[in-house]
Amino acid sequence: MDHFQSLTIFTAVADEEGFAAAARSLGLSPPVVTRAVQSLEDRLGARLFDRTTRSVSLTETGRGYYTDCQRILGDLAEADRRAAGLHSIPQGRVTVTASSLFGRKIVTPALLGLLDVYPDISISTLFVDRVVHLQDEGLDVAVRIAQLPESSLMAVRVGAVRRVLVASPDYLDRMGRPQTPDDLAAHDLIHFSSSMDTAGWPLQRNGKSVLVKVAARLHTNTADVAIAAACAGCGITRVLSYQAADEVAAGLLEPVLGNYNPPDVPVDVVHKEAHHVSARVRAVVDHLVGELRGLPVLN
Repeated sequence: MDHFQSLTIFTAVADEEGFAAAARSLGLSPPVVTRAVQSLEDRLGARLFDRTTRSVSLTETGRGYYTDCQRILGDLAEADRRAAGLHSIPQGRVTVTASSLFGRKIVTPALLGLLDVYPDISISTLFVDRVVHLQDEGLDVAVRIAQLPESSLMAVRVGAVRRVLVASPDYLDRMGRPQTPDDLAAHDLIHFSSSMDTAGWPLQRNGKSVLVKVAARLHTNTADVAIAAACAGCGITRVLSYQAADEVAAGLLEPVLGNYNPPDVPVDVVHKEAHHVSARVRAVVDHLVGELRGLPVLN
């Protein structure tokens, strides 16, 4: 059995979470699949799957190997399509990553529209609140909300979001509306940070950056919780503008200290293919750029 077939069988077992199911999907016998994986593990000198009588799951080594195999097999399939003259036709799977809330509220509607436009493209999403490295994790496209460092990645600017301080009108009527950053010391604060960093809130005063110390009674690593607490009248929180846009539009939250917000945070669609961009990735990038650039929440 050649190495390519071994990798195909290994990824099928991982996808199907079982040897018998992988054998059925590949049209092979279960013993052939089992022997192929065992031979691969022997060659690597590492166990790729944890096996029990009820389940088959990837080991830590197996997860890393699976990511590499997906990328390798995807590149081979793309090479076959190019050689067959199909490079200009958008087809195949594209993996897209973004932060959790932005992915759910902003990116998903755009991707659903793309599926209607390109019937031969399939999408796999990874929406997580951490930095995802496209090269290391075998992903194709990312939507980044950050100042991008210098890298070999290709980036297309689609807009920007603001950091905003918001609170419910009831809370502000009860406790008063802060007029300067110093007034926040007399308020209940709700601190949101995906890293649980409690250093403070960067704001602007007279064109200069100031760090407002956050003495919060509630700390959370999700914007949803911070926004829900603010809507409930628990205090003032600081989030990105798109995260609270629906609540502000509905009158559930009110921005405060708008003149003291720091500079906007850019939003970019990023991909890793510098040259000879595949049709499937180009189609997804172009569609996302067109959809996101027209959104008021990013302008």
